[in-house]
Amino acid sequence: MTSSFFLRISFALGLMSIVVAQASAEATQYPLTVQSCNREVTFNKAPQHALSHDINMTQMMLALGLKSSMVGYSGITGWKTVTPQMAKVLDGLPELASKYPSVETLLNANVDFFFAGWDYGMRIGGDLTPQTLAPLGIKVYELTESCAFVMKRPAASLDDMYNDLRNLGKIFDVQDRANQLIAQMQQRVANIKAGLPTDRPRVFLYDSGEDRAMTSGRLAMPQALIEAAGGRNVLDDIDASWTRVNWESVVERNPEVIVIVDYGEVTAEQKERFLTNNPALQSIDAIRNQRFIVIPYVAATPGIDNIDAIETLAAGFHGKPL
Repeated sequence: MTSSFFLRISFALGLMSIVVAQASAEATQYPLTVQSCNREVTFNKAPQHALSHDINMTQMMLALGLKSSMVGYSGITGWKTVTPQMAKVLDGLPELASKYPSVETLLNANVDFFFAGWDYGMRIGGDLTPQTLAPLGIKVYELTESCAFVMKRPAASLDDMYNDLRNLGKIFDVQDRANQLIAQMQQRVANIKAGLPTDRPRVFLYDSGEDRAMTSGRLAMPQALIEAAGGRNVLDDIDASWTRVNWESVVERNPEVIVIVDYGEVTAEQKERFLTNNPALQSIDAIRNQRFIVIPYVAATPGIDNIDAIETLAAGFHGKPL
């Protein structure tokens, strides 16, 4: 979590009272029905005891000013380091589970809304799913990008993330905040794209793994980030989200740039060292030319920091600030 994020959000929220270029959205009329993956979810009123899972979804909720509607968050400190800036923003909001919450955790906190995703706190056949929580009166909104795990979807795009912000805005009746935040993000992306050259370097995203590589196919958010930054995901023909591939597939596609996702116990420096010293990868252009770019987990997964990731990637792909 970067300090620049909180400065931007504070600035953006301050502008919301004076921005008049965009018409104000109508107040939410309940009951409200929104699409969540292959389901429709109906809300009779705005949730009052929401729980967000993982750092990217918690960040979305906070960016929309929804802290007062939350009972807490889950799935952050068990996997990632909380920066001092993030700790300040989270102050007073408890972490109900450092990794995965249980059904009992949600019931004990009187949760009425769970914002999570498939492979982001929920798994098919697990204890926490929209189907298991519905009889308990807990509404679930699924991260759009993660819907690829439960239904057929097109390639990931920034519209997935915008869709989540827009739907959260409707669900919690903060549509003006959501629309203005989306507009600001879209303008930043347009500014980045306006300065991009036509060449598109071949890019491989490395999340983790030694025997096989955890990476992004065309259905995970890095596909959209790499594309927006003027690169080409070498695995854009793989109809999968976050997935594992053999190193032979990476060597065959010969990426010119490797993007490393920084999180967990293995540092980005250790990941780079592993890649650099792996004898099987020495023919790859990115290894020979030592072209590595590091982005944090929160920027690689759908959320507010996606635009930061695009700026970082664009500068790294094309060798200069944009």
